[in-house]
Amino acid sequence: MKAGIATDKGLALRDIVQPKPKPNEVLVRVRAAALNRADLATARGVPHGSHAGIGAAVGLEWAGEVVETGAEVTGYRPGERVMCSGTGGYAEYAVTDWGRVNPIPEGMSFEQAATLPVALLTLHNAVITAGRLRRGESVMIQGASSGVGLMGLQIAKLMGAKLVIGSSTNHARRARLKDFGADLAVDTRDAAWVDAVLAATGGKGVDLVVDMLSGPLVVQSMKATAVLGRIVNVGRLAGMKAEFDFDLHALRRIEYIGVTFRTRTLEEVREISRRMRADLWDAVTAGKLKLPIDRRFPLDEAVAAQTHMRENRHFGKIVLTM
Repeated sequence: MKAGIATDKGLALRDIVQPKPKPNEVLVRVRAAALNRADLATARGVPHGSHAGIGAAVGLEWAGEVVETGAEVTGYRPGERVMCSGTGGYAEYAVTDWGRVNPIPEGMSFEQAATLPVALLTLHNAVITAGRLRRGESVMIQGASSGVGLMGLQIAKLMGAKLVIGSSTNHARRARLKDFGADLAVDTRDAAWVDAVLAATGGKGVDLVVDMLSGPLVVQSMKATAVLGRIVNVGRLAGMKAEFDFDLHALRRIEYIGVTFRTRTLEEVREISRRMRADLWDAVTAGKLKLPIDRRFPLDEAVAAQTHMRENRHFGKIVLTM
């Protein structure tokens, strides 16, 4: 089968052996796959969770039709339209654990469905489970114009946040955040952004920060966080390391929480998926939680699709079509 695989020089299109499902897995004929930032690293063979490295197909989420299921799998049958997360989505066929498979709602396209699995799982876990959002609280999504960021805004609003704030350093993207639930959009390059957040919260700061950026913004984020607030470290797009003000952290008694799927067990991921569906699936089915598609590329142009992502000019998701 054709697939976009990792090489020491980056993503390349090759013919590789079609995967076979293990007893716990579902084999899917991929019709669309969505790009994620982590794909840029795995395409060079950089380890990321269960990704197999050089020679393995890249891609964390996809949608298509069930071809075959393993002996332990119940609830899915050949021909059923599904959306999935896992590894190996830049390919004509992909397999994943049954716990990372969800049915595609009636009327939803494969392309739209492919944009959802990672964002739904990641941001439900960050906002609701790790972040413990309570109705009436205030939330800030750092890096809100990414696919997961846009989903975070929507989940926060859906689950009853009183005030939702999003950040983006791009004026045009920032202007669009309100369409996805943001009551206030700030530019973190502006030194006054913390003051704007404090003003919007009556001087208190936000109850919860979901941070896709980290790096040098960590201290400013703490200044914008309320006493006894929570910061959930989801991504590190602004940098892996930075100076940390331990005294500010202590003074504001902030819970600083790190999350990732890379060190989670299969059972933990299944439970995350179960919780997400319990809280969000009615909204997904009703079309209330969705992500914009910035651009579509055929699988043959997967390298160009990654170049487009690397240039950081997109809003929402980039999708491969098969």
